[in-house]
Amino acid sequence: MSAPTFLEPWQLRAAFARSLSDMYGKEVPAYTTLLDVSHEVNADFVAKHGADAERLGSIARVTAERHGAIRVGTPTEMSQVARIFGAMGMQPVGFYDLRDASSSSVPVISTAFRPIERAELARNPFRVFTSMLVTADRRFFTADLERRLENFLGARTLFGPELLALADRAETEGGLPEDQAAEFLRLATEAFELSGEPVDQAWYRELEAVSAVAADIGGIASTHINHLTPRVLDIDDLYARMEARGITMIDAIQGPPRWEGPDVLLRQTSFRALAEPRTFRTADGEIVSDSLRVRFGEVEARGIALTREGRAAYDAAVIAIDEAAAAARAEDPGFTEAQRQEIARAVWQKTFPTTEAELAAQGLGWFTYESSSLVEPVETRFRREPVVYEDFLPRSAAGIFQSNLTSDGAKDASQEGINRDADWMSGALGRELNDPFDLYADQVARSLAAAAETLGVEPATLTTPNRTTGASR
Repeated sequence: MSAPTFLEPWQLRAAFARSLSDMYGKEVPAYTTLLDVSHEVNADFVAKHGADAERLGSIARVTAERHGAIRVGTPTEMSQVARIFGAMGMQPVGFYDLRDASSSSVPVISTAFRPIERAELARNPFRVFTSMLVTADRRFFTADLERRLENFLGARTLFGPELLALADRAETEGGLPEDQAAEFLRLATEAFELSGEPVDQAWYRELEAVSAVAADIGGIASTHINHLTPRVLDIDDLYARMEARGITMIDAIQGPPRWEGPDVLLRQTSFRALAEPRTFRTADGEIVSDSLRVRFGEVEARGIALTREGRAAYDAAVIAIDEAAAAARAEDPGFTEAQRQEIARAVWQKTFPTTEAELAAQGLGWFTYESSSLVEPVETRFRREPVVYEDFLPRSAAGIFQSNLTSDGAKDASQEGINRDADWMSGALGRELNDPFDLYADQVARSLAAAAETLGVEPATLTTPNRTTGASR
């Protein structure tokens, strides 16, 4: 009798991504439409651009790629999520504070769970953007509301003991036997399904008055996938095709503008949150039907990862765009999104070079160094390849959240916010929080060392990446 199949973390990760996608497609049919259009756009883009279309990842990877988004309420729930994703080879990367990234009330901090090794990303790059309420922030929650919210969150169980035990075993032993893997995947998928249990109407509406995001997290006794995001090679084309199919999109594509130079970082958009039927329990115990708008269909286009200097240039450009757009809007009440995009492109052209070679030379983007055919001189025996941006932008995430909210909520700016940072998040998770810049720098350094070894030369004879900036020297 043959031994049972053993599933490694990357296989669990790939299977979980497929399982979530199947589940979410059944719950949100418009998501299936989004996948269909994404596949059409990608196929047409590859047909038009050939090998250049796969410069930031093979079409097989892009087609399989997803990122999910979930929301939890407490450090305990956050640490449990870390255990579940840890079983799939996904580690926490980056710290995102959305509390000040939007004009709306979004009282959460976040991290992203994803593979951190290059080979693991190539196998399956599934990532989950995970947000947690900051209930102690007085700008959003009074002391009384914090106390009641903490009591509510403390009384619920999002992830059962069997699921957590299987997750711990998978992380410790490097995977699970086939039968246990199947059970782990079933339980993990069920944990993120939309619950059919009636929602306490008064409690949900009280939280919703503060923040729709807070209500989605702390107003129900479960959690769920808020969106599951495919990757597309031309997000502007996708936006137009979705609108042509009668799908209402949010007003803008978040992130860098469309322009003639290299795509960098991340561009995102979504169809608007749909009204989904839910049952509510009124104060007198009656069960009534209503709807909630909390889940939406996001899609993303990934570009080149920027160095710290590149990211600083990006942040400065965003501020310049906002200031110029605000001035134009003050002069012209009919100011449009198309006009804002023109401003953005003009700022972009002043900020970033129009070629990858200059992006590398100026130390703004990360590039690996891959050995190529042996030609003379030795210094040219490798090629520069762009590093895909694997992470997120807090402003863009907040923009997606805000575009799908039914109201801005309430935020008392006269109150003092509470400090939450990467160190705090690491403590809540009970594990190291990886710095994305360090991960990109390490990826570049390893590629240089490998190229030098392949060519049989000292790394110093090759163009060496600066670990701080990612520039060539």
